[in-house]
Amino acid sequence: MINTLYSLDTLGTPVAFFLALLIGVGFGFALERAGFSSSRRLAGVFYFTDMAVVKVMFSALITAMLGLSYLVSFGWIQLDQIFLMPTLLGAQIVGGLLFGVGFAMGAWCPGTAVAGLAAGRVDALVFLIGTIGGSIVFNEFFPVMGRLYTAGDRGVQMAYDALGVSRNIFILFFTLVAVMAFWLAEWAEKVRTGRSAYLGSPFLKAFSLALVAVALGLFVLAPANAGVSPKRTGLAPSPGTDEIALMGEVAEGRDHIEPEELADRLMAGQPDLVLVDVRPASEFKAGHIRGALNVPLAKLAETLQPHKNKGLVVLYSNGMTHPAQARDSLQRQGFDNLFLLTDGLQGFRERCLKPVSLRSEPLPPIAAARINAWRAFFGASRESHHAAVPQSEATPRTVETEWLATRLQMPGLKMIDLRPQPEYNTAHIPGSLSLNVESLRGNVGGVPSMLLPAPLLAAQISLLGLNPTDTIVLVPGDKFHDATLAGMAFERLGHRGFAVLNGGYARWAREGRPVDAALPAVMASKYPVRQDADGFTVDFRTVAASLGKPGVTIIDVRPPDFYTGSKSDEARAGHIPGALNRAYTEDVVVSSNQVVAFKPLDALATAYGQLIPSKEAEIIVHCRTGHQASQTYFVLKHLLGYSNVRWYDGGWTEWAARGDLPVVTRSVR
Repeated sequence: MINTLYSLDTLGTPVAFFLALLIGVGFGFALERAGFSSSRRLAGVFYFTDMAVVKVMFSALITAMLGLSYLVSFGWIQLDQIFLMPTLLGAQIVGGLLFGVGFAMGAWCPGTAVAGLAAGRVDALVFLIGTIGGSIVFNEFFPVMGRLYTAGDRGVQMAYDALGVSRNIFILFFTLVAVMAFWLAEWAEKVRTGRSAYLGSPFLKAFSLALVAVALGLFVLAPANAGVSPKRTGLAPSPGTDEIALMGEVAEGRDHIEPEELADRLMAGQPDLVLVDVRPASEFKAGHIRGALNVPLAKLAETLQPHKNKGLVVLYSNGMTHPAQARDSLQRQGFDNLFLLTDGLQGFRERCLKPVSLRSEPLPPIAAARINAWRAFFGASRESHHAAVPQSEATPRTVETEWLATRLQMPGLKMIDLRPQPEYNTAHIPGSLSLNVESLRGNVGGVPSMLLPAPLLAAQISLLGLNPTDTIVLVPGDKFHDATLAGMAFERLGHRGFAVLNGGYARWAREGRPVDAALPAVMASKYPVRQDADGFTVDFRTVAASLGKPGVTIIDVRPPDFYTGSKSDEARAGHIPGALNRAYTEDVVVSSNQVVAFKPLDALATAYGQLIPSKEAEIIVHCRTGHQASQTYFVLKHLLGYSNVRWYDGGWTEWAARGDLPVVTRSVR
C-alpha cells in the first residue's frame, strides 16, 4: 500500500516541498517542449491551426485517469489517500467562465503564463500579474464573495456516479472520446494548414489502439466497484475459522473503519455502503450521521439480510460496545462484510465535524479544506436535520425531564441554568452552567434591553466553552421567557441545536432527580461568528411599513392592561395600530406545585388558529423589550410550525419613544 503525502498529512514538510518543486519544474519543461510558452501557438487552437493544447490536455487527463485507476485496482493506493476536488457548481461555473474569457483574450492560463515568463514573454508576465492580483482582490473581498466560494457545494462527486454507470464503463467512454479528439485535432490541422504530423500515421493508430486496450484491461483486472473497499480489508473470518485468527484481526483493527474514511465514502456516494445506527430510535431522531439507517439490535440480521456479504456494512453507536456485540452475533450468522466505526459517533464528531478554528493544533490548508467539506456535507456548518448528533433540527425544541435524565452523560450535551445565581449556587442539575439572561442584552443604537449583536453573543458563548455542534438544553426557573430569550441568542448565532426543558428546574427537583452544587470545569472555546443567521429580527421601520398591509398579523404579547393603555411604563400608553393582543402568559400553565410548562400543543394551535389566517402568514411579535415576545416567537415558530414569524426586539420601548410613530389607546380586538 502506498502512503501518500496527503494521507500522511505531511504536505507542509520540506520533503513535500522538494517533490513539488521537482514536479513543477518537470511540468514547466513539458509545457515548454509542447510549445506552451508561445501565446501564438496557444491561440492557434481557436483557429484550428495548432491543436497542441487539445492534444496535451487529453494526453494528461487520460494518463492520469488510467494510471490512477490501475493503481487503485492493484490495491496500491486508495482514493481517500489523494485529494478529491469537491463539486462547487457556482464557484466552478463562474471560475470557468473567467478562465475561458481570459484564455480567449490572451491565450494564457496561470501555468502556461509561468512557462511563457521563463521564455521571456512580456504578455505572459502581464497575465501572471493579473492572476496574482485577482487572487489578492478575492482574498480582500472574501467577506463579500464568500458565498460564491462554496456556492453549489455538492461535496466530492464522481462523474460515473452522476451518470449512473460503473467506473470502468466511464473510463472506456472517456478514452474513446480522447482518441476521437486526437484524430479530430489532426484532421483540423490538416484542413486548416494543409499539413498534419500524425493523421493516419502508424503511430496514431497504434497509440489509439493501445489506449483502448489499456482501458479494456480494467474490466479484466478490476470489477466495476474495485478500489472502494476500506483500507482495512480482511474482516473477521466466517464461522468455523480459527478464533485466534479472528482475535488477531480484531487486534490489528482490520474490522474498523476510521471516521475520515467513512466521511469520504459517504460524500462520494459509494453505492454498496450501508451505514447502520444501532442506537434507540429516540436518540437516532435527536441526530444521526447523514445517510444512516436506524435498525434495532433485535432486527439487525433480518434487515441486513439483503446486504449479507455484499458491499460494506458499517455499524455505529455512541460508543463501540453495542456495535461490537452486534458484529459478533452477525458474524456467527455468516456475515463477513461488517465494520465498526472507530470511536463511534463521538469519534466521528470530533475528527470530522469539529470546526477547524476549534482544533488544538493548526492544520495544513488541504486538511482544513477536507474538514470544511465534511462539515458542509454532513450539516455541521449549515442547518440540516441530517446533521451528526447532537446538533440537529430533529432535536425536540422542548424536552421532558425523562429525556434529559437519560442523556446527562451524552457527549456534546450542555445544560444552561437561567435561574438567579443564588438559586443556581444552592443546587442545580449536575454539569449545568449558570447564565444571567440579562447579560445577553444591552443598549444597541440607543435602544435599551436589545439582544446583543452576534460577535458579542459569540464571545459570551465562547466563555461557556460551547461549540456549534453542541446540543444546548436551556433550563428556566419560573420564567419560561428567560429560556426563549436565550434561545433567540442561539438563533442569532445560527445554532439550531437547542431546546427548552419543559417544566424547568422546578419539575426536575420536584421529581427527585439528581442535583448538586459543584461548579463544572469549563475550557473556553472559540465560537464562530455568523452575521447572516438572523433573518427574523425586524426594526420599527419594517413594522411601520407593515401597518395595514394585507396578510400581516402583528401580535402584542404584553398583558391586556398595557395593550389597551390603561397602564403604562413607557413614554406613551397604548399599542401599535392593528396589533392583536395575546398575552405571553396564556401559552403556559402553572401547576399547583408551581411548575411552569407549556400548554398542550392542540390548545395552542386552536388559540393561534383563531388569530392567524394560515401557517404561511407573515407574523410580527413584540412586547415591551423583546423578552416576553421571544416566548411567543418560540411557540409559533418551533412548536406550532408557523413559517414566517419575525421578532420586533425594540418593542414598545422603542415604538412609544418615537413620537413620529402612531399609537392606539383603545382595544381594536
